[in-house]
Amino acid sequence: MKKLFSLSFLASVGAAFAAHAQPAEGIAKPWQLGFPEPASPVMERLVSMHDHFLLWLITIITVFILIGLIYICLRFNRKANPVPSKTTHNTTLEIVWTTIPILILVAIAIPSLRLHYFMEDYVEPEMTLKATGYQWYWHYDYPDHGGFGFDSYMLKDKDLKPGDHRLLEVDNRVVVPVDTKVRVLTTGADVIHAFALPAFGIKRDAVPGRLNETWFKATKLGTFYGQCSELCGVGHGFMPIAIDVVSKDDFAAWVKDKQKQAGIAPASDSSRIATVNGGR
Repeated sequence: MKKLFSLSFLASVGAAFAAHAQPAEGIAKPWQLGFPEPASPVMERLVSMHDHFLLWLITIITVFILIGLIYICLRFNRKANPVPSKTTHNTTLEIVWTTIPILILVAIAIPSLRLHYFMEDYVEPEMTLKATGYQWYWHYDYPDHGGFGFDSYMLKDKDLKPGDHRLLEVDNRVVVPVDTKVRVLTTGADVIHAFALPAFGIKRDAVPGRLNETWFKATKLGTFYGQCSELCGVGHGFMPIAIDVVSKDDFAAWVKDKQKQAGIAPASDSSRIATVNGGR
C-alpha cells in the first residue's frame, strides 16, 4: 500500500512538472474569471495591482456602503423613526465624506502612476518589431534583422486544423525570443487600428501617419493571442494577432530562414526592406 501511494505521488508530481513545462497559451479559457495569465512584467504588475490592491479596496468600500445603507433603512424608516430630524447641515460629516474619497484617490494614484511610468519605459530595447494595421490584416517588419517583413491574415474556417482557435489563428505568426525586451512600433496604413495583447499587458493605437511605441518582455514560452481593439471597419473582428514566444536559439534559426526567403544576407544592412508575403 505504501509503495502504491509513493508511485501515485511521484506520478502526480511528474504530471505537475510536465504541465508546468508545457508552452503557455495566452487565450481566454471557458468560465474564466479575471485577467488572463500574465506573461510579461507589465501584465504581472497590472494583475498584482488589480487583485491585491484595487479589488480589496473596492470590496471594503462596497461592504461599508452596504452596511451604511442597511443601517439607515432600519434605523430611519417611518416605523422606527416616526419623527424625523430637522438637521440640514453637518459640517464635520461633510468634511469627512469629502476628505476620505480624496485620500482614497491619492492612495490609488501613487501606485497607478508608478505602474504607468513602468509601462512607458522604453530604455534599451533588445529588438524592434513594427506592426502596421491594414483593413483587415497586420503587416510585420523586423528592422533589426535585415528588414524582412510579412503579412498576417486570419485563417478562414475551412483552413483551420484540429486544436486551432477560430477567429484567432493566422497564417503567419509573429515570432519573438523569450526574456527579450521588444520595442513595438505601431502605425496604420488606412484607418486607426489598435495592437493589443492581453497576456502582455499592451494596447497601442496604430494611427496613419504616426508612429506609436510600446514594449513587452515575454517571460514564458508559448503562443499568445490578441486582436485589433479599435473599431476599424466591417472587418474589425477579423484581424487577430498571434505571437509565438520561442527560445533565443529557435528565434535565431527562424530569422535566418526568413532572411533566406526574403533574399537578405544575414550580415546585410538593416535599412534594406524586403517583404515575405507568405504565398499571398
